[in-house]
Amino acid sequence: MSADEPTGRRTGIDLPSSRALLEATAPALWTIGYERLPPDALIAELEAVNVERVLDVRYRPQSRRPGMSKTKLGILLGEHGIVYEHRRELGTPPEIRPLFRSGAVRRGASAFRAHVERTAAAELDALANELRAADAPRTALLCLEAELAHCHRRVIAEQLRERLPELQVVDL
Repeated sequence: MSADEPTGRRTGIDLPSSRALLEATAPALWTIGYERLPPDALIAELEAVNVERVLDVRYRPQSRRPGMSKTKLGILLGEHGIVYEHRRELGTPPEIRPLFRSGAVRRGASAFRAHVERTAAAELDALANELRAADAPRTALLCLEAELAHCHRRVIAEQLRERLPELQVVDL
């Protein structure tokens, strides 16, 4: 990564930087985990790449971290002109969550992939179509986990790329 490139983490897939996506014409999606971010830092990360909509992909959008539960987070994002949407159907259900937490990430990802295709394929199709639209809002997937490699939002991004191969994904 060059010195003038943004500091966003990559997904493990060879993808462009956040700066390149600011001017890209291909559909784009950002992902972010708030685990290590206070609310003001989360907002700064999202505003730095002009995110217009956050899709909260937590199964239960509750948090012990002040300002990160559904209602307060939605209000805070709204104050900054960012639309908040909770997408529970894209969250990790309780029976799969322990796999990610215990470090069995591959098993967790495999179980979640099967789960989301079985229970939320229509939602993934609809989201891919939303992102494909020329006037699509600049969208970020949000959940707790800071490391994308250990999070179900990586699986969501991969499943969206299967539906929309030109989709560019950058983890913040």
